[in-house]
Amino acid sequence: MIKFIRSFGLIIIGVFLLGACSASFSDDKKAADEAVGSVFESKPEKTNNSTKDIEYHMPFGIEVEDESPNNILLKNESRTYILFYNQHEREDSKVVYESTMKQQKKWDVNETYNKGGKFGYMLVKKLKEDRYQLIVGIGGVKLTTETDNIKKDAEAMMTIANSVKIK
Repeated sequence: MIKFIRSFGLIIIGVFLLGACSASFSDDKKAADEAVGSVFESKPEKTNNSTKDIEYHMPFGIEVEDESPNNILLKNESRTYILFYNQHEREDSKVVYESTMKQQKKWDVNETYNKGGKFGYMLVKKLKEDRYQLIVGIGGVKLTTETDNIKKDAEAMMTIANSVKIK
């Protein structure tokens, strides 16, 4: 009987701990959605970096690690971001979003934003405990990373995406 009570107690504790984890993810995705939506609707930051095809704003602490046609590899300490752009797609295009959606059968977060002729989105896929694939984009611009801090990275990534100007 004591073994049963202990086992039952451990199960109850496990359920509470799992509930706390999912509430945390729920809070994180809500905070990220609010941050991304706010940046999406704001005036783009002044550009401070450029390539042959685009100009964009790079937040403090993020540096260019490598460039190739339509892709820029960005680095912030241990975090790597991939900035993809299709200079033939406008800000209202859903082509990059739709092709990204087809890569995964199910996303844990799929938020879209529309304002003033712009289409934006945020996609999150839980990889393992406290690790997420995060994708943020506007029109033909998409940034991707793997993160443990959805809100912080989503906000920085949308700041970059929102600032991209095709030359």
